[in-house]
Amino acid sequence: MSVRRWHLAHGRHLDLGDASVIMGILNVTPDSFSDGGRFAAVDAAVDQARRMADEGAAIIDVGGESTRPGAEAVTADEEQRRVLPVVEALASTDILISVDTYREETARLAVQAGAHVVNDVWGLSREPGIARVASETGAGLVIMHTGRGRHKLPDVIEDQFQFLREALEKAESYGVHREQIILDPGFGFAKETADENIALMSRTREILNLGYPLLVGVSRKRFLGTLTGREPEARDVATAAANALLRLQGADIFRVHNVRASRDALLIADAARGAHIESQDL
Repeated sequence: MSVRRWHLAHGRHLDLGDASVIMGILNVTPDSFSDGGRFAAVDAAVDQARRMADEGAAIIDVGGESTRPGAEAVTADEEQRRVLPVVEALASTDILISVDTYREETARLAVQAGAHVVNDVWGLSREPGIARVASETGAGLVIMHTGRGRHKLPDVIEDQFQFLREALEKAESYGVHREQIILDPGFGFAKETADENIALMSRTREILNLGYPLLVGVSRKRFLGTLTGREPEARDVATAAANALLRLQGADIFRVHNVRASRDALLIADAARGAHIESQDL
């Protein structure tokens, strides 16, 4: 199985290919849809980050503004007040740190504070200068597809290609290297129905034709609730099942709330994927 090295800030890297990589979600917000307010205090956030790392998360994704539909935007100052102390506290550990932001200033300050990855859920469409931060600091850059605030093409994969190609052109114009970039299909971000999300799940492999590794974030999303009838904190089994399927579709990194549940499912998916690839090589 081929291994690809993801280049990150501060001289760090992550090898992708042989094993699934888990990114633990750390919302330091009062209003996130699943765990809002639980980790708003720095000590509680750091304890949760350590817990997720102990359970198998290689990356912790720290976010200071809720991205749920209808959430109120916060100011850059408030976002930074929430995020930066947590990033600084985690910087003294070996944990890889991602900052979930679409603001160039927040991204720059977070990387200066010790973050290794910038995760832009607007895919460089709000503040393209985030790519400048990645270029100048060597940070890993997650470019997520979104349908918010724009006209979407009817075909889910054609729309992925259109949006992500434009974002990749922006990243290239700022000098971001290919080895820094990960793509995210953006499950739930203006994918209006469960059927649309399932169609995207079934065709995720096609996005690999753009030539970049994939991160996926289906954890506790509304479409899983539509399919199972369960409330957000009761969707971890559905999340684990979806992640296992997406691993078989070729995704490498999995953004989750419950690390333990998805870790076990992904270990099984890794074994099945490895056996399949080995049989093709014979």
